Amino acid sequence: MVIVRLMGGLGNQMFQYAAARRVALTNKVPLKLDVSWFARSRDRAYALHALSIQEAFASPDDLRPLTAPSARGLERLVFRLRRRFKIGHRWTWIQERRLSRFDRRLLAATSPVYLDGYWQSERYFGDIADTIRRDFTIAAPADGRSREILDQIVATESVSVHVRRGDYVSDARKSTARSVCTPDYYRRCVTRIAERLAHPHLFLFSDDPPWVSANLRFEHPTTLVSTVPARPEHEDLRLMSACRHHIIANSSFSWWGAWLNPSCDKLVLAPRRWMNDRRVDDRDVVPPSWVRV
Repeated sequence: MVIVRLMGGLGNQMFQYAAARRVALTNKVPLKLDVSWFARSRDRAYALHALSIQEAFASPDDLRPLTAPSARGLERLVFRLRRRFKIGHRWTWIQERRLSRFDRRLLAATSPVYLDGYWQSERYFGDIADTIRRDFTIAAPADGRSREILDQIVATESVSVHVRRGDYVSDARKSTARSVCTPDYYRRCVTRIAERLAHPHLFLFSDDPPWVSANLRFEHPTTLVSTVPARPEHEDLRLMSACRHHIIANSSFSWWGAWLNPSCDKLVLAPRRWMNDRRVDDRDVVPPSWVRV
């Protein structure tokens, strides 16, 4: 069995599922989802239910051998030592060592294994890309408004532009680490796109549509897709992935919007730095065929 700990927003959950799906397929064992993290989260919820994944949840019985005693003390220490050195403990626990760096231990993992991390790299599942794209198909048909926008996307030289703000702006700690996508970044990306496309049509997606309307103006046809109140995340994901080309933020959500487009001819522009902290090695986050700007 493979159990993966899910946490964060939809984009992060997709990375975690995709990496674990590959491990489960390699081992020919079931994959189960540990959603216990969301019971302690105030602003995040399990979000993969809208996708066509193989959805099976880890039960309390499944998790019991993996759960350390809650009280600190000798019993908890002994549990962790047994888990680390596999003394009378058959499960392997793989915890991500460094955010944004590929960890080759995952590709060699054998069942039973518990995966605890973000696993933000195509290298974990690139060899089963078709399977992951099928699993991440939106299960329900598009609603009426989405259908209208999809028709526009198909009929134009469509470019998704994702602007991630939210806690990247409101949370001082995250703002310092992640505020890399300035208006100038988007202007530079659009200029690059216009050098390649004769008639680009920009489809703007954001968790802050008023800010986008006030701060991003372009000389090309533009459709602000996101609305207030916000559309369901999976609807924006469906529309972003239907675009022909992509300008992404340093966001796992817009990463997936671009990656789910299977076209070999797509142009994907991504931030040169995924995080401001240069001590973070982010070379494995952005696929080599994408262009850093």
